[in-house]
Amino acid sequence: MKNLFLALISVLIFQLCFSQSIVKEKQVIKSAILNKDVHYSIYLPSDYNTSQRAYPVTYLLHGYGDADDGWIQYGEINRLADDAIATGKIPPMIIVTPDGFTGFYINSADGKMNYEDFFVKELIPYIEKTYKVKTERKFRAIAGLSMGGYGSMILALKHPDLFVAAAPLSAAVWTDNDVINMQDGMYNGLFSSAMGTNLKGKDRLTSAWLNNSVFGIIEKKTKEELSAVRYWIDCGDDDFLTIGNSELHIALTKKNVAHEFRMRDGSHNWTYWRTGVIDALSFIGDSFHQK
Repeated sequence: MKNLFLALISVLIFQLCFSQSIVKEKQVIKSAILNKDVHYSIYLPSDYNTSQRAYPVTYLLHGYGDADDGWIQYGEINRLADDAIATGKIPPMIIVTPDGFTGFYINSADGKMNYEDFFVKELIPYIEKTYKVKTERKFRAIAGLSMGGYGSMILALKHPDLFVAAAPLSAAVWTDNDVINMQDGMYNGLFSSAMGTNLKGKDRLTSAWLNNSVFGIIEKKTKEELSAVRYWIDCGDDDFLTIGNSELHIALTKKNVAHEFRMRDGSHNWTYWRTGVIDALSFIGDSFHQK
């Protein structure tokens, strides 16, 4: 009996010490829409290879100038998710971090980078075909930081049939007046390929901009339409995007759309996102549950 007890203890210790999640970086999907290979990294829970179950999935988007492995290398999402799953703060889930390049996760104005089409028509179906993923909308969510925060917000607004929840962190969102008055260097550096090149003032309010304006879409949609997705919005009080995120909170509040809004102490950096991403994933995890 004593030997059996010791054996069981040894097995438990082994499982605690060596049961680890699986992280695959720089995986490749061949995109016909983008006419090139696109990298993605993926986090799989520790029991992925031993369980018979399928998992909910969160698409976690990176910021401007980063790549698919940013959330792993700098965000340490695998370590944070491991701890959160072990303590029950978030349910076991698959986390996909695709390369979004610098195109804000939308179809570009010049038609050369139709990333939104790629994401919806190629990436999601590929992930659901390749991995043990629950394919119902109620088990699919999207989140991201900065440019990825915008991406998570705009994709959820435009495709509420695909996502049960969205968690934009430090989202790169601007009003029409913000983009009209934006300095030329900043506008061209961020938006020239996505929205239109070398435009000034009101000429920047192109159809590409208006069709992908978070605020414009919120204004046009009803409370019921907007409430189809649960939103978690989080931005640091010293972030240069604080005003835009506050305006996002106000826009949803004016529409009487229930959502979570957090403004914590911090700036536009990985320290802030690392300390906030698990709360966002916890919100998402709660969205996966039946009420």
